[in-house]
Amino acid sequence: MGRLEGKVAIISGGAQGMGAATARLFAQEGARVVIGDVVEEKGRAVAEEIGDAALFQKLDVREESDWQRVVKAATDKFGKLDILVNNAAVTHFGASEELKKEDAERVLGINVIGTMMGVKHAVPALKANGGGVIVNISSVDGLRGCNGLIAYTASKWAVRGMTKSLAYEYGPSGIRVVSVHPGGVNTQMGNPANETGEDLNRHYRRVPLQRIGEPEEIARTTLFVCSDEASYISGAEIAVDGGWTAGHYEPALPGAPAHLQN
Repeated sequence: MGRLEGKVAIISGGAQGMGAATARLFAQEGARVVIGDVVEEKGRAVAEEIGDAALFQKLDVREESDWQRVVKAATDKFGKLDILVNNAAVTHFGASEELKKEDAERVLGINVIGTMMGVKHAVPALKANGGGVIVNISSVDGLRGCNGLIAYTASKWAVRGMTKSLAYEYGPSGIRVVSVHPGGVNTQMGNPANETGEDLNRHYRRVPLQRIGEPEEIARTTLFVCSDEASYISGAEIAVDGGWTAGHYEPALPGAPAHLQN
């Protein structure tokens, strides 16, 4: 029996990257998945690949009417809702003094308001089912600061914070809420130049595991959080970052990789 046998999940941003990897893995483990995304062609392709256990729905996470429709589609087709994975996100690079209001609003609208609206409209269905799990995908940048990413960092700290508040709010209803914090991941967002091999991993030489992560590695953590194996985990933040947030190497001290030593 799969680890999510009989469960029903909604995954936002499920058309590609970590969302698509999560949808595929959930289905392999017995879940039925609703893939929500604004990228319709790719989203439908992932659903078709998975087969009868998947349904694609166009979803702009900023729109309450979209969330209402997607939750209804999930419960109409599969009879209930057990899991919400708030994965949809965008980033924006640039110096803070050059940040345009519309760019900040877009990042915060998708990453923060979108997550809030997903929770708002999924919770009644989760409660009706007797409980469930909400996973909010934050970031390594929700655990630290980073220059040139003020809007994105603000949004991911917000996701981290709201997760803890939601864990308190919905724990009595049997709903667990956890934030997952990926580091660099080999997706369109994390590897826009589509680099491979050493060209890709050279950017991660100061990370303990010395490489970028793969979408499937994040998906496996989300799978664990959503499974009964994690039944006493709520309000937690789980870093899946190759050790990035553990600190950084001191090149002059023992244990640093040779390429960082002077």
